[in-house]
Amino acid sequence: MTNDRLVCIAAVILGVMFVGLAVMYLTVPPESLPGPSLFGHENGVSAVHVKHGIGCFFLGLACFAFAWFHLGPKNAAA
Repeated sequence: MTNDRLVCIAAVILGVMFVGLAVMYLTVPPESLPGPSLFGHENGVSAVHVKHGIGCFFLGLACFAFAWFHLGPKNAAA
């Protein structure tokens, strides 16, 4: 397996993780988030973390786009 393929697999795995994290941020109430310091929960905050969810979603899309373009044809322009 070449390094290019491994990098693309890692990018897809990260993309899936970021999109899953975005879904969690947008659907789970803040008091139910696991680990107070891991996911940025602050005591007394009851709003869903929309900014975190949107940011994670776009990071996931960026990882997918990176893998997509990295696996594309390597033809040089003539």
